[in-house]
Amino acid sequence: MANVAVIGAQWGDEGKGKVVDWLASRADIVVRFQGGHNAGHTLVVGNETYKLSLLPSGLVRGKIGIIGNGVVVDPEALLSEIERVRGQGIDVTPASLRIAENATLILPMHPALDRAREVARGERRIGTTGRGIGPAYEDKAARRAIRVADLAEPQTLADKLDELLLHHNTLLQGLGATVFSKEAVLGLLTRLAPQILPFAEPVWERLDEARRAGRRILFEGAQAVMLDVDHGTYPFVTSSNTVGATAAAGAGIGPAAVGFVLGIAKAYSTRVGAGPFPTELPDATGQLLGDRGNEFGTVTGRRRRCGWFDAVLVRQAVKVGGINGLALTKLDVLDGLPELKICTGYRIRGAHYRHLPAAPGAQAAAEPEYEVVEGWTGSTRGARSWAQLPAQAVKYVRRIEELVEAPVTLLSTSPERDDTILMRDPFEG
Repeated sequence: MANVAVIGAQWGDEGKGKVVDWLASRADIVVRFQGGHNAGHTLVVGNETYKLSLLPSGLVRGKIGIIGNGVVVDPEALLSEIERVRGQGIDVTPASLRIAENATLILPMHPALDRAREVARGERRIGTTGRGIGPAYEDKAARRAIRVADLAEPQTLADKLDELLLHHNTLLQGLGATVFSKEAVLGLLTRLAPQILPFAEPVWERLDEARRAGRRILFEGAQAVMLDVDHGTYPFVTSSNTVGATAAAGAGIGPAAVGFVLGIAKAYSTRVGAGPFPTELPDATGQLLGDRGNEFGTVTGRRRRCGWFDAVLVRQAVKVGGINGLALTKLDVLDGLPELKICTGYRIRGAHYRHLPAAPGAQAAAEPEYEVVEGWTGSTRGARSWAQLPAQAVKYVRRIEELVEAPVTLLSTSPERDDTILMRDPFEG
């Protein structure tokens, strides 16, 4: 019996929420392993819609949820989210949610610095959510971060805040932003500590015990491979590693325990915010895809940019992300289009490429080379077997498999949980 890690294979917003929810119903533990509350997973369960940012999706299914050490945690945002889902009938307690004691905290100065930097960038802004994710990861790497366990040690908090505020207030003052007092931040953390600490533990011990007992673990990623801080369209990326290998480091478990890596990709492409997007359609077709797909970011609320399926980027994500199989979502959005296009390569300054180079100038100059395929007239919406799909829709999926060099193991045909075609069970390895 394999564990499963779910990651995005494009630029995020691929519909991971539904797939994670579908898998979580059959898992014992669900672990968030990177990112922060800049992520957003939307789960539709019956007549109820849950929008989660920090909480692992398995909580909706009554499973144990773990926030791993690779996540940066805004304690105020977390407590607010807990209260919101409690209002929807989900009982989140220390018995159902555990937080890694060595997870880094997002403090008030982090989003303030995030926003001030974006303002200073002007037209060169990178589209950050302004929630302090990047600055928190910076503090973690610089070894000055305040972590969950520090909340139990008042003197440690006070000492660490001296160094932290010296750094951040200097930057904020230079950017013309408001600085923070030690008394205010320390007072906030002191008030929050009794609410956060009951959830804290060395989660690696729990995961090791679960692994030894043969329990199913689902690792839930945020964002996607093309937003990975190393492998994505840098600098228009997130501040963490989003590839499958991060599930181990971000949860505190050995790499062999991660198991099957399932990559989520839409049957077309979308992107929120700034950054290169070779197959973008700034025309009526792009508008149509956005309208049909209800393409608005769960966290940002921004309209997503839409375009044709980019097999070059997804193949790249498969290779560097360690993806064993794809879950293809939103196939129904393409219903009725007379023809479809799939990007199979790029032209960059006269040269042909079968990958996206790392240099920003080359990324911005990439022009897609398309393969045109026939669309279909029937409907795929709600299909739960291959036999219910139009023949051309099946051909489209099979062509994607060939181009990205990975099997489509799961196909989603609507936001409803059961409108899913399963070709291979990821938990079976």
